[in-house]
Amino acid sequence: MKAKQGFKLRQLGDEYILVGESIEQINFNKMITMNETAAYLWKQVADGKEFDCDYLGEQLTKEYDVERETAMNDAKKTIESWQNAGIIE
Repeated sequence: MKAKQGFKLRQLGDEYILVGESIEQINFNKMITMNETAAYLWKQVADGKEFDCDYLGEQLTKEYDVERETAMNDAKKTIESWQNAGIIE
């Protein structure tokens, strides 16, 4: 998988939003918000880097004090959320 191009991550207070930079990415019916952890993961893959659940889980264990099993579950949920939002391919 990889992140679709054309999105810019912006911080708004304690939350992050993903903003479409081109007309193809703009959907005024849906705002994509992320917490700090999801935003951290997005930053790791936003440049078009290929990734999978193992890669995201590894990134979580490097950055946060979390057990591998928990990190893998969080990575899987994050990928599902990104797929539902249509921001990865």
